[in-house]
Amino acid sequence: MSDAAFSSSGALSVINALADYAQAKLLLDARDRDWMRNRLLEIFEATDTTNATESLRAAGDEQAVVDAFIDDDLVMGTLSAAPSRIQEAYDDVRADAGNMAAMRWLYDYGVANGYIKLTQLRRNVRFDGAGLVVTINTAKPEFKDMRRAARGNSVDGSFAQCTICHENEGLAARGKRTLRTVEVELDGRPWFWQFSPYGYFRQHGICVNREHTPMHVDASTFVNLLDFVNQFPEYFLGCNAALPRIGGSVLAHDHYQGGGETMPMQRAATWRRYRCPDADDAVLEIIDWPASAMRVRSRDRASIVRVCEHIRQAWAEYNDADLHIASHDAAGAAQSSLSPIARLVSDAGSAPEYEMSLILRNNAVSERYPLGVFHAHPEYFFVKQEPIGLIEAMGLFVLPGRLVGQLGSIEDALIAGRDLPDGFAEFRLLWDDARTRLDAGEGDSDYAAEHDRAAVQAAVRAGLALICRRILGNIAVFPDHESLGCFLESLGFEAMD
Repeated sequence: MSDAAFSSSGALSVINALADYAQAKLLLDARDRDWMRNRLLEIFEATDTTNATESLRAAGDEQAVVDAFIDDDLVMGTLSAAPSRIQEAYDDVRADAGNMAAMRWLYDYGVANGYIKLTQLRRNVRFDGAGLVVTINTAKPEFKDMRRAARGNSVDGSFAQCTICHENEGLAARGKRTLRTVEVELDGRPWFWQFSPYGYFRQHGICVNREHTPMHVDASTFVNLLDFVNQFPEYFLGCNAALPRIGGSVLAHDHYQGGGETMPMQRAATWRRYRCPDADDAVLEIIDWPASAMRVRSRDRASIVRVCEHIRQAWAEYNDADLHIASHDAAGAAQSSLSPIARLVSDAGSAPEYEMSLILRNNAVSERYPLGVFHAHPEYFFVKQEPIGLIEAMGLFVLPGRLVGQLGSIEDALIAGRDLPDGFAEFRLLWDDARTRLDAGEGDSDYAAEHDRAAVQAAVRAGLALICRRILGNIAVFPDHESLGCFLESLGFEAMD
């Protein structure tokens, strides 16, 4: 492209607008402005941006320039500060305003440089129902075949051993030029934090071991999680069960998930409280929750670690043929683990109270349930066939984007008074549930008389949320709270009420 053509296209004004934005939002030093403009010039000369720059020049809106390029990984990666500069700025905020302020600064930077896809996240469907939060994530691909998901985690042609290694920072091949991480120390060892570009909840991120080492859950996991929430008291941090079929697809690299939202399970009521053996200062509670879950509370971190490790070791070897619980498969491979989640529940004076939730998991398979005995049952696959990981087990369901159109078709048919659409036979359960709700007049609307869109949508969503709650019941390793209580009492826990 000639200089004249380039100038007439309006690209120079676009470059200036982007440089202004980088100075204001992305830590571009004024002394580096000319250097940055020349880097952008090189990119624009090598890329056909005529249509974009012409329309932006006509609009004359600087924000439109930024909006047009915010998802351009090459442009925004070029504008973003180097990782060392990010770490320095993060450390400065920590020193002046504290750890949580520094995390908020990093999150805002990720939004500003386009790594966190806030606009796309806001398009996702999200609603409450059946005591859960349900989201339909239009950005996340659906992986019914977990082998395909594993292939999607390939990092061939890079320095990284897996998709969450630190070596992914700035990796063009995976669209991570804008990825920036910060250092976190857990139990004296180096980890790092990065926010998720397509976060499922507020300030969703992952904490990753700097060393590429396999995921595991043991006493050191509990120590690490508590160490993190001690440093970042407004976040929770949890770990998938570190076994295939019951959690994350990246099992080769130790990492945790967390963020700044209270999950439905953490808000759930207590079913029964127990005294803890060898930890008089700790209390264990069975949570009134569809999955087999409990929480341990104490102001003493060591007591929580001791109680959780006692439960973990016992559960790892527990067998009950009547309940289809087998701790190991025929080849001797472990099948039972748990998902721990830590948070700080109070900060009164100098002795904060810690909480460690534990969700018991088992990944056994059977002839009837080849994808997992404690997995979503086949009648619910039309909603969710992927493994139920940490976040969903805590009550925030992430459903595939295809449901937006499918639920829309069902709502249209209900509003028009038609039958279940052709090709939707697997949705019969949801359809019948919605008809029952509408016929009963839920939502203050007479279905037969009004065919109201809002009422129909509310009925469909209520049914969908109820199915998600039933799926949580599918992953429960114990059929009821009493059975879980018997397991705990066999370990020396004493019911308090």
